Amino acid sequence: MGENGFNLTMLFNEARQNRISEFAWLDVLISAVVLIGFIIYEGKRIGIKHMWIPIIGTLTVGVSFGLPLFLFLREIRMDKMKTYAHKL
Repeated sequence: MGENGFNLTMLFNEARQNRISEFAWLDVLISAVVLIGFIIYEGKRIGIKHMWIPIIGTLTVGVSFGLPLFLFLREIRMDKMKTYAHKL
């Protein structure tokens, strides 16, 4: 990005240079799509607020940021649900 700026065409062309790089990018893409699906499904199921934060994190930084962030938010929600259940 320092040399060429934000050039999506160049990024796409570089990613398609050989089969290994294509496979690596496809792996990243599939992982991100699956994670976003998981965030939406699990987030709605247990009522996580601000689900959009780990989704944006996944799209901007990557799965290695989005997954731990979502799991952290999920753990906070699960603790709140346990605390509420114990009060009943």
